[in-house]
Amino acid sequence: MQTVADERALIQQESAAIRASFREEDSFQRHNNIAKLLYIHMLGSPAHFGQIECLKLVASPRFSDKRLGYLGIMLLLDENQEVLTLVTNSLKNDMNHSNMYAVGLALCTFANIASEEMSRDLANEIEKLLGSSNTYIRKKAALCALRVIKKVPDITDHFTTKAKNLLTDRNHGVLLSSITLVTEMCQVDPGVLEEFRNAVPLLVRNLKSLVTTGYSPEHDVSGITDPFLQVKILRLLRLLGRGDQQASETMNDILAQVATNTDSTKNVGNSILYETVLTVLEIEADTGLRVMAINILGKFLSNRDNNIRYVALNTLNKVVSMDTNAVQRHRNIILDCLRDGDISIRRRALELSYALINEQNVRVLIRELLAFLEVADDEFKLGMTTQISLAAERFAPNKRWHIDTVLRVLKLAGNFVREEILSAFIRLVAHTPELQAYTASKLYAALKSDISQESLTLAATWIIGEYSEVLLENGFVDEESPKPANDKDLVELLVSIIDSPYANYLTKQFVLAAVTKISSRRTTTHIEQDRIQELLAKYTTSPELELQQRAVEFASLFNLGELREGVLERMPPPELKATVMGVVSENKPVGSTQSKDGDLLGDDIATTPGPEPSSAQRNQDLLADIFGSSSATPTAASPPPSRQTTVDDILGLFGSTNIAPSTTTSPPPAAAAPSAFSLVQTQSPPSQPPAPKLTSYTAYEKNELKITLTPQTNAAKPGVVMILARFQVSGGSAASGLNFQAAVPKSQQLQMLPMSNPTISPGAVETQQMRVVAPVGSNVRLRLRISYSIAGQNVQDQVDFAGFPPGLTTGSS
Repeated sequence: MQTVADERALIQQESAAIRASFREEDSFQRHNNIAKLLYIHMLGSPAHFGQIECLKLVASPRFSDKRLGYLGIMLLLDENQEVLTLVTNSLKNDMNHSNMYAVGLALCTFANIASEEMSRDLANEIEKLLGSSNTYIRKKAALCALRVIKKVPDITDHFTTKAKNLLTDRNHGVLLSSITLVTEMCQVDPGVLEEFRNAVPLLVRNLKSLVTTGYSPEHDVSGITDPFLQVKILRLLRLLGRGDQQASETMNDILAQVATNTDSTKNVGNSILYETVLTVLEIEADTGLRVMAINILGKFLSNRDNNIRYVALNTLNKVVSMDTNAVQRHRNIILDCLRDGDISIRRRALELSYALINEQNVRVLIRELLAFLEVADDEFKLGMTTQISLAAERFAPNKRWHIDTVLRVLKLAGNFVREEILSAFIRLVAHTPELQAYTASKLYAALKSDISQESLTLAATWIIGEYSEVLLENGFVDEESPKPANDKDLVELLVSIIDSPYANYLTKQFVLAAVTKISSRRTTTHIEQDRIQELLAKYTTSPELELQQRAVEFASLFNLGELREGVLERMPPPELKATVMGVVSENKPVGSTQSKDGDLLGDDIATTPGPEPSSAQRNQDLLADIFGSSSATPTAASPPPSRQTTVDDILGLFGSTNIAPSTTTSPPPAAAAPSAFSLVQTQSPPSQPPAPKLTSYTAYEKNELKITLTPQTNAAKPGVVMILARFQVSGGSAASGLNFQAAVPKSQQLQMLPMSNPTISPGAVETQQMRVVAPVGSNVRLRLRISYSIAGQNVQDQVDFAGFPPGLTTGSS
């Protein structure tokens, strides 16, 4: 038995012998040597030195030499080799050869290795051969024309006339290759597509003859006549019928016939049915035909073959927005696929289940999804918790069911819940006072049995800390009767969390804030207040700076007497809003209605619609207020007029001098600076340089609307750019319902405050504040989407803006 080294030595020895033989120019030996060399090439050893010898074989008059020579050229050459230019002449000669098999060899070689240059040189020869009387040559010439079109799309129209003639051919091989050619031509050139729409009746006749013909031994595959040709015709019909009502009507009947008569017990039949379904769903088909197509996919779901089931689920995912009711009929089979052993089928079934949720079936589907969540792989859980929570938010029959659903999600997969979902749940509880005792009781019970789920721990800690007096006054609300609760149990539970191995940095922060709040409630005894004070004292020396700061600040509140109760009173309910779909959805929105608007800048861009970020920001501010965050933000209430300049001065420390409260008219940012500066002089802190003059840049000016952007930076905060957008109309008509959206690249972050007024009257200027955080030194780029109504017309536009000067993010204005 030979080793690899022995084999390599033998190949090198044989290659050397072949080289020597080539030098002798023996035409009979050349044939054998090339055959050996091709075998050496197949074994993976270098054989490039035989390229020229292959050309010599091709020039030989003997057919066997030509065949081996062309085989060698196909194996040893590719379209990037310079030697290829030498092959062109041989190909041209052999395309005009009297022997059809020699012509076939040349065509076969051309179709495999033709470069762009060779395609241009031999396009006329190929076109001529398309009209050959020999079916063998016509078939191969059609595939060569396909290669030419792929390499040189601009000469597609050269083959249009000949391709139309080929579609009338009765030979199945020619028809198969010509339909492949026409399909490519239609995809490359829309003008050609319009020309071939006239061929729809001809294609329909061809397909009908295939479907209705009896047994044909020459073309039969598992009892079906030429399934390959049927599939090709269906694909071409799909292209021709897309967006054309007349062409679609012509093919409706034959598609129904194919769907009805094709045997689905064999894989061959299933391939034809699948192509039929895709064609029906893409053309302008009748409603009844669409339902039939979706029913075929539903039937595929019952197939034992996993590949067919996967294909069906994948296709249903794409069409569920077209006809949701037809897909709903197969809901039970789709839910059964969630229990399939194949992970890819489970994933597709899961995506489809999300899309099927609506007001009528939300209870049933969420129950099934929760059951699956219990046994799902970890990789599914983050998406599942997101989509279940979104579905509950959108379709919940009542608040109690909504809260129960999210509680169940937190119990089953609390380590896989997004921050946005947790925030939405806390907002929901804050706005449902009648269920606060119930929710706090359920969370207490859940937390007592399992403290390993992070989001469950955070939600329970927050709600128990916020509504502890409700819990202590009403007791633990059970299904039968309330059970008394005492503050000792609450504090012990929270202390056990902070001491557990599951407690992370964030959990400890939540617990410290929660126990501090509990200590300020009148329902808490002095013993537990002292215990809480001891706990805070313990963390005043914590090596974790954030915990130490919180503990010190919370502990100092105990010395403030009644003021402490005011500081720690219950937080007002934050603004209730829909969870931002673009932030948390996995692949597409939950529910049957699929959103048409994608991200403004595609997958690599984070989009920010106008009003929503401000709401999210306000919620974060309120939470930060409760949990003692050190970042200061302007509050919603307007300060007294006499203190206005002082507030401006304070806000200036945080780079927000140009954000004025909405109750006052906003002067230009440059004008606001002198008053703040003069106040600084009277109060004698260190002097500051005057604010630089701000420059406005026009971002949009058409359709009677002008939008300018004024950036402002702070040298102390490089990378942060405050942008004031000003909107004004140039004509005499008001613009109403203005919706202004902006997107930035993923490396940057964008926050937006609400617009001062979505209706812009002539002569008025409306404003909107934006804040961009970008890597220092990067350029600020925005993609803007604007929609509004003016003079009775709806305008929707999108522009890219990169007009800010470079160096803006370095802090220099």
